[in-house]
Amino acid sequence: MAAAAASEAERAVLEEEFKWLLREEVHAVLKQLKDILKEASRRFTLSATGPEGQTRQENFKLGSSVTDQVKGVLTLQADALTQADINLRLPKHNQVLHSTFREDKQWKMQQIQDARNHVGQALYLLNSRDQSYQFKSGAEVNKKMFTPPLPGDVFANFYINLSKLCLIVYQLHLLQPNLNKNFKPAGSSVLHSPGSMFELNNQKFEVSHVHKVECVVPWLNDTLVFFTIALQLCQQLKDKISVFSSYWNFKHY
Repeated sequence: MAAAAASEAERAVLEEEFKWLLREEVHAVLKQLKDILKEASRRFTLSATGPEGQTRQENFKLGSSVTDQVKGVLTLQADALTQADINLRLPKHNQVLHSTFREDKQWKMQQIQDARNHVGQALYLLNSRDQSYQFKSGAEVNKKMFTPPLPGDVFANFYINLSKLCLIVYQLHLLQPNLNKNFKPAGSSVLHSPGSMFELNNQKFEVSHVHKVECVVPWLNDTLVFFTIALQLCQQLKDKISVFSSYWNFKHY
């Protein structure tokens, strides 16, 4: 009887603590999340606009301290590369290839656009749960955008990796039809290694050389810090909810 009474008392205490968590601490954490994500959202806004509301352009220099086979300057405007001036020193061509984006072309950085949209969605959800809300449970693109066009056996790709804007240049080897039986597509990986095979415009290629250069975009680094803090807060809150859920094992918790 004494053990049963103690168990019932312990359950009552835990239930009160859980109600306090849902009523008070969840809203406190959500307020912190909202402030952090507002700062992350502001970084995207600052990257897009300059004085007098004009769209701001940022120039980034690409290069490597190890090799100068790929060099260039990129212009980032919000979530798009609007200009690129690239120099390629590729052994197979025995010359320096210089190419820029065509004036009517831009390279959309989908990862930046997606990240900005996700921040907006998260803020929308947070704003829909104000202090008065009562929580009840714990529940690629075309190669012909350069001028002059890149050689047919050279392929370029831009992408975001963490806070870095990256350019990868592939030298390709055209596979002859009689080799098609050995064709093994590499899949949808962002970075292909020498020896990787893939199909483009109904032709099959093998990667012979890979050249990668990158530069840091400061405001992307800021947003990653905010995202990390926000995720940590979410995980901590989730862990606290899980403690109660595992104790009671009730569906409504």
